[in-house]
Amino acid sequence: MSVDKLAEEKQLLREAKGKGGLAVFKTYLKCSGPGWLQGAITLGGGSLAGSLYLGVLGGYSLLWLQVLAMIMGVIMLSAITYVTLSTGKRPFKAINDHLNPVLGWSWAMATLMANVVWCLPQFSLGTAAVQQNLLPGLDGNAGKTGICIALLVLAITVIWFYDRGSKGVIVFERILKTMVAVIVVAFFGVVLKMTLSSEGLPWGHILGGLVPNLSLLSQPAPTFDATLEATGAFRNYWSGLIVGQQRDVMITAAATAVGINMTFLLPYSMLRKGWDRESRGLAIFDLGTGLFIPFVLATGCVVIASASQFHAAPQPGVIEGTAKASLVGQYRGMLVARVNADPVLQAQVTAAPESERPALITELAAALPEGDRRMAAMLVKRDAFSLAASLERLLGKGFSQYVFGIGVLGMALSTIIILMLISGFTICEISGRPDDRRLHRIGCMLPALGALGPFVWSGKTQVWLAVPTSVFGMALLPIAYLAFFLMMNNRHIMGTEQPRGGRRVVTNLLMLVALAAAAFGAGWSIWSKTHLYGVGLVALLVLTALIVHFARPPRRA
Repeated sequence: MSVDKLAEEKQLLREAKGKGGLAVFKTYLKCSGPGWLQGAITLGGGSLAGSLYLGVLGGYSLLWLQVLAMIMGVIMLSAITYVTLSTGKRPFKAINDHLNPVLGWSWAMATLMANVVWCLPQFSLGTAAVQQNLLPGLDGNAGKTGICIALLVLAITVIWFYDRGSKGVIVFERILKTMVAVIVVAFFGVVLKMTLSSEGLPWGHILGGLVPNLSLLSQPAPTFDATLEATGAFRNYWSGLIVGQQRDVMITAAATAVGINMTFLLPYSMLRKGWDRESRGLAIFDLGTGLFIPFVLATGCVVIASASQFHAAPQPGVIEGTAKASLVGQYRGMLVARVNADPVLQAQVTAAPESERPALITELAAALPEGDRRMAAMLVKRDAFSLAASLERLLGKGFSQYVFGIGVLGMALSTIIILMLISGFTICEISGRPDDRRLHRIGCMLPALGALGPFVWSGKTQVWLAVPTSVFGMALLPIAYLAFFLMMNNRHIMGTEQPRGGRRVVTNLLMLVALAAAAFGAGWSIWSKTHLYGVGLVALLVLTALIVHFARPPRRA
């Protein structure tokens, strides 16, 4: 931001604070920006997938999870805000100089990795939104190619505005604010229309779902009880399957509330605007209005819509084989897995000639009891487009398809733009050239590899692929949280701005709670997905950090 523009903004803030009340709100809203960038990245494919499957698996009883996850995230982002604006120091250099370069470089490298990985499902999601909801005539690989090129061109154009200077930043932020607003309005409109429909929504149960319930980490939602009972001796098999999926989805929801790349974006987007310690109140307001409120509204609406249509309800047509091929394939795959888990049926398969076994397995799967078949039909991984189709009877075909298409496309495009922006910041920082606009534009192109997503993942349930990606992101998040916790408590970095007395105790307690929650999610992800390999890599990282810490000479402020 130019010096004149920054001085004008600071004068507006001082005058508004003098008037108080509504004047502060209006001025803060006018000057906000970085918080909306956070909202634009968090409302992406991972949030959509997490919200969708929270509704499928937990119904309304998991509405609390994303709210709580975002509260934890905002606590840490507020701490990042305080550290950055109080010191004016660039975090990557400060971490390397005063804490540990292993920590700083791990933060930067993890951010770049997450950006590239996350861009893959965004392009897939955007392509699917256009082909399935908005322009179904653009099918096939030619359509995918055209859509991916269009998304990339749009993203590069918006990024170009950001690198044009202060006026470009304003245009950029207005575009992102509009995108976030469109996403929220689209999904809020779906829930509003469902509420006003003849069937309505059970708002008593919905509000009850805002009360935290940690039992869902270890047991299925109670609404599955009747169907689980009908599976007889294999109740534990299906319960374990549900709980495993619930844990993955809960971690997905937590990981996509605030990801490691968001922790890199926030400080540099604030510094780019010229914010300093006078802007700390504005920055907190910005996180509330641009990140917390849009995230909670949009994801909550998706959970509500998904729970109302899919939770504890068999997907129509999968048992009969008339549903979409991908859903029928998942259903039959789950039944085959159930056959393989049954010692009696496995004995029959083993006794048969090898050439007859595939046909026998298919026959045994089709002949499983009704309870097993209903359970499998409930657990198929439906996506946002299945949800749009299921709502046609309530909302009308045009409304459900176009509103979902616009909302999902907005999620994908806004996230692609911000992932590109973050990569540019990261490349500039690790190169030691933070103000090099040409290098920033080059760095922004790294996530463009995500345009391969629709081709790499063609033929799969594309939204579901955001789940393992989120688990990957969750494993990296504590790196950033730990770095800023240590920065907040480092007197060489904070100087006289370091919190003291009771304020310091409360600040550290809140940060430790958020850090512990992130570490728990990361540990669970690493152990459940990679076992000893992941633990070994974490141990190697910690060992390297310790060696560097004790080997290098002490640094002065």
